[in-house]
Amino acid sequence: MNFKLKHAVAATALATLMPLAAAAQDQADLITPVDDKLTFVFVPKVIHPWYDVVAEGGKYAVEELKQRGIQVEVIWDQPPQADVVDQNQRIETNIGRRPDGLAVACLDKATNVQLMNEARDAGLNVISFNSPCDDSFPFIGPKSSKMDGFDLGERLAAKLDGKGKVAILAGSLTASDHVERIEGFKEAMSAHPGIEIVFEQPDDDILEKAVELTENVLSAHPDLDGIFASNASNPIGAARAVQNAGKTGEVLIVGMDDLPEAVDFVCSGVIDALKAQRQWDMGYWAVHYLVAMNENHTFPMFHDTGSRFLTKDDCKSS
Repeated sequence: MNFKLKHAVAATALATLMPLAAAAQDQADLITPVDDKLTFVFVPKVIHPWYDVVAEGGKYAVEELKQRGIQVEVIWDQPPQADVVDQNQRIETNIGRRPDGLAVACLDKATNVQLMNEARDAGLNVISFNSPCDDSFPFIGPKSSKMDGFDLGERLAAKLDGKGKVAILAGSLTASDHVERIEGFKEAMSAHPGIEIVFEQPDDDILEKAVELTENVLSAHPDLDGIFASNASNPIGAARAVQNAGKTGEVLIVGMDDLPEAVDFVCSGVIDALKAQRQWDMGYWAVHYLVAMNENHTFPMFHDTGSRFLTKDDCKSS
């Protein structure tokens, strides 16, 4: 990743976290350390580099808490693929293990919430992160992902002067954040009748599938002008296929998140723009709030971590 971009992202994260970290310190001063180690289980949607950053935030919080006499173990129980049945089995199994906290990134609201209610009824402290489940559970992340999709749609429409053919890589069809981004993108497109959506298929958060789908749409629509990628994997998959087809600059890509390869594609001009979430914050605050729940302390029901635009302007060397 370009040095200046790394520095800018780090500076933005630091500026965001300084007042939040101070608040966490104030909160921690009011918490009486427990005698036994607390165990928190995180159940994300899938094994994915995106969640590695969430885990790093959680590790940082664990080290902070250790210095204050609070011992925390964080366990990640990750489905290898975005499979609702697999994820629900992991949630159910962990209810039986009775951890001190359970954090879930919802892949399917209806079934996930049913199990989360069972967990809460069994006396577990339960929160959600990344994609919201139900307002009765504390949530850390963007409350609605619709605006991210809308913002990216508006940028793509402006770049295309309001006309052309575009494709959508739809991620996981049951993931609320993916669905909301597509809703926002389509809402933006509805104001531009000269733009036609010619392709929309789920890639199930699998990078290789995103490559294959992009190759298919490029073959079926050689005059394609743009691609909207709704999750962290498919901007990379789309960019690989567009670059391999020799269509860099001809097919504009906008999408989500700031995985290193995606940022490199922004800096090389293959991807036009990304909207990146602050997933490190999600892991950091999830750990702190689960500790607060165990100590019967106050905690927010909604912590909006927001998102930011990344474009090639962020890649310019100093």
